[in-house]
Amino acid sequence: MYDLRAQSIRWETNVGNGVTHASFDRKDIEMNKLVITTLESKFKLFDMRTQHPEEGFAHSSERAHKATVWLAEHLPQNRDIWVTGGGNGGLNIYKYHYPRSRTKQHKDGHLVGQLGDVELLNSRVISTQPVVSFDWSPDKEGLACLACLDQTVRVMLVTKLHKY
Repeated sequence: MYDLRAQSIRWETNVGNGVTHASFDRKDIEMNKLVITTLESKFKLFDMRTQHPEEGFAHSSERAHKATVWLAEHLPQNRDIWVTGGGNGGLNIYKYHYPRSRTKQHKDGHLVGQLGDVELLNSRVISTQPVVSFDWSPDKEGLACLACLDQTVRVMLVTKLHKY
């Protein structure tokens, strides 16, 4: 992560395999959650609020699809819900549950972040080819547009998101 104001690297990490997409939960607030998708059918979720000097940011790794995870996009109306698009033509919808406390005291005296739980809400295969582009509507909750490598563009509506 490069700090443009200070003109320096603020943080860097190795996620273990190729990065295909990086997505913050919202652009208009202080850094909160970052989802990084990778080639090896996984995504990593980082809590960007508390940075430990040695261990960095709290993170977890989740298996998302049976193929490359090409993208992750947060729902604009609820930043705790996001979708991942997979190389198997599938979409997964996840919800993040915050922990009781976002930080705890590390044995060296510094604060370290604590990550909450990730829940898979729904999973559907909608194409025979990878989902490579996805965008939520900023105006209508659940309305989205996506593109797949089978040369299709789809408009879809995800219902009952207000219940989460």
